[in-house]
Amino acid sequence: MFDPRQITDPAFFSRLDNLELRARGIVEGFMQGLHRSPFVGFSAEFASHREYVQGDDLRHVNWKLFARQHRLYVKQFDAETNMNLYLLLDISGSMECSNGGLSKREYASALAAALSHLALKQHDAVGLILLADEVVAHLPPSARPHQLQEILRVIAITKPRKSTSTARAFQQAAELCKHRGIAIVLSDLFDDQDSLMKSIDRLRFARHEVILFHLWDPWERDLPLEGHYRFQDLETGETLMTQAESVRDAYRTAVSTWQSDLELQCRNRAVDRVELCTNQPLDQALLDYLVKRAKVL
Repeated sequence: MFDPRQITDPAFFSRLDNLELRARGIVEGFMQGLHRSPFVGFSAEFASHREYVQGDDLRHVNWKLFARQHRLYVKQFDAETNMNLYLLLDISGSMECSNGGLSKREYASALAAALSHLALKQHDAVGLILLADEVVAHLPPSARPHQLQEILRVIAITKPRKSTSTARAFQQAAELCKHRGIAIVLSDLFDDQDSLMKSIDRLRFARHEVILFHLWDPWERDLPLEGHYRFQDLETGETLMTQAESVRDAYRTAVSTWQSDLELQCRNRAVDRVELCTNQPLDQALLDYLVKRAKVL
């Protein structure tokens, strides 16, 4: 069962800060990479100042103000607006799968918290949508100081829901992403592919960039088991007793075919799909995506 204390414990953010200290360039590059969009930039008309944060373009530092106040400020212009980052977090029953480590939902929640933490430090607006068979909870994007705590609170108090379909929820979520930005989906994507892609199309039509963090439990991806096992569907409760060795080859073939089809659909839509296993460290997950993104920017 999911323990909310795992993402509200201050030690969690201490680990995130350690992540930044160990791989500062990775973290900064990741967030700067998210900002590389045609609708983010500077215009010629000055609007205001804000405090400098590491990674800001030094060309926009007001050095005269620094000489007077001995603090760094950057100039903001009318065309510079906070990026809207939408986190679509799947909390349906299949996300409870866990074999010897974090469940997919725990891993996705930690990743959502990490992305929120890093984006808010860049003064971006972060919103959260929890979904199962419908949208369960929604926080509109905000860059306010307490937005991270509110995101964590909503994740912590929201119980998972058994669900046979998330297609309707994704469609509802697309309608809630009102302002142009980046939509990050954190899910195992266990649903009808056509319905899922229609939801992605709706987000793309609204001119959002879409990134899919496709989550796996290592056992469900590779079925590295020996002997007889009883498998249970976490959403329907249905069980099946079988010998793992007798179904492994067919299972892996079916998974590989599904992955290939999903990847093709995503490529056709210019959507990044990033596969992550729950036994993969968060910092490595961010690094892998940064490397992939840097190749196309």
